[in-house]
Amino acid sequence: MSIRIGNAPCSWGVEFADDPRNPSWRKVLSECSAAGYKGIELGPVGFMPEDPVEFSEALDEFGLELIGGVVFRPFHDPDKWEDVLDGARRTCEALTAHGADHFVLIDSISPRRAPTAGRGDEAEQMDENEWTSYRDRLVSIAKMGADEYGLIPELHPHAGGFMDFEPEVERLLEEVDPDLMKLCLDTGHCTYAGFDPVDFMKRYMDRITYVHFKSTDPKVKSKVIENRTGFYDACGMGIFCTLEEGEVDLPAVRHLLLEKGFEGWCTIEQDCDPTLNPDSFGDAQKNREYLERIGFV
Repeated sequence: MSIRIGNAPCSWGVEFADDPRNPSWRKVLSECSAAGYKGIELGPVGFMPEDPVEFSEALDEFGLELIGGVVFRPFHDPDKWEDVLDGARRTCEALTAHGADHFVLIDSISPRRAPTAGRGDEAEQMDENEWTSYRDRLVSIAKMGADEYGLIPELHPHAGGFMDFEPEVERLLEEVDPDLMKLCLDTGHCTYAGFDPVDFMKRYMDRITYVHFKSTDPKVKSKVIENRTGFYDACGMGIFCTLEEGEVDLPAVRHLLLEKGFEGWCTIEQDCDPTLNPDSFGDAQKNREYLERIGFV
């Protein structure tokens, strides 16, 4: 099979590069490798060494390839443009230095949207002018990644941001050139937002160039949505569980990927709180073994 399975630093609780609660970057690489993976994402830029020689030597030491990187920045906030641009350019530099090409764009959590994660009917919507500027900022970073660095820009919907629910994802995909902006489908963020990732894949498989395998615990999801729990608190409560225990139909996802001739990396993500003693290494093993049992090799 031409589908390869990797993992990501967020499965070890790494969401922000400068968070003192993070495990060491070497521990993440070591455990990812020991759990049987051959590829890993960059994580938030600055978590892994930005010295290309140091990082390259570490990747070689642990037998890992760099798959791609995520720009998790506030695209929704025009006053934070310099922060977005800084994160994007540094991510591009890191990816090109190590031969990775998945350049994933995520609108980070907005205080205006955080309370309505999972509540699409209540979520605040941008007006036309704000939406147009927001879309254009995403397009600008996508063009930078593609034109200046030869990367594949991929939109990634995420709970708590302004690119979360199915209608807004569909709108952006319709408004942006498909040759420029591809899609990183995150199966768990689909279910968190209330839509079926399998059904969405059937309609947009031609835009999907990268997949994040993630699943949600339906009982925890129902509770955090009802209580308007913040995203990171929800992660600590276990909204993102092991793939076998979750509600996403991964065998159906596999079938669609094979049917459409998908090739390349898919990455497991199981966001957690690093202070609550998650068994990141054990879960990484369980997730890889589960995917192997259902036919991913």
